[in-house]
Amino acid sequence: MKVAIAGAGAVGRSIARELIANVHAVTLFERNAAHVDQAAVPEAEWVLADACELSNLERAELQTYDVMIAATGDDKANLVVSLLAKTEFAVNRVVARVNDPRNEWLFGEDWGVDVAVSTPRILASLVEEAVSVGDLVRLMTFRQGQANLVELTLPPNTPLAGKPVRKLALPHDAALVTILRGGRVIVPQSDDPIEGGDELIFIAPAEIEPALKEALELH
Repeated sequence: MKVAIAGAGAVGRSIARELIANVHAVTLFERNAAHVDQAAVPEAEWVLADACELSNLERAELQTYDVMIAATGDDKANLVVSLLAKTEFAVNRVVARVNDPRNEWLFGEDWGVDVAVSTPRILASLVEEAVSVGDLVRLMTFRQGQANLVELTLPPNTPLAGKPVRKLALPHDAALVTILRGGRVIVPQSDDPIEGGDELIFIAPAEIEPALKEALELH
């Protein structure tokens, strides 16, 4: 996969290293020459240019990229980069960093954002997830499809204990993607039994979250 990253600060460089480790081709855009440090991520292609400028993205042939990640420390810049990537170059997947949670409402389809990642929001969700049993916790929103990644920790005395996954009467648009059990990550199979204390990770649209709770017998 070919990935462009706008912003080569600590966040951008860390993302680049992870993607390169997973055998993806990465190009880092950085407008500040003082922040260009090719030795920090030698496997990446570095471009000294402002990713908010259309002409710079044209020279880089952004239309040939699969993903654009707007990872600067400036929300306005991330929105401009996202909009250009989606509307001018039809980049299939646009991921944007949200620095100020008050701006999160802007990071949606209207600005070309498929996935908005807010570090404060994720940290708050993880705190909720650690203390909330029997409540749905929204971990991430996938804007393009208006679906959410949600987590629910079953109580130890759940009436679902021992029931196989195939017997869960889940709403039509909800998908169980992972079961976290102790130190294990389980990709659920139809015959896998549910246990009390399981952390269930779903993808589901917001409007069916109440029905999802009801299906899991959490009232």
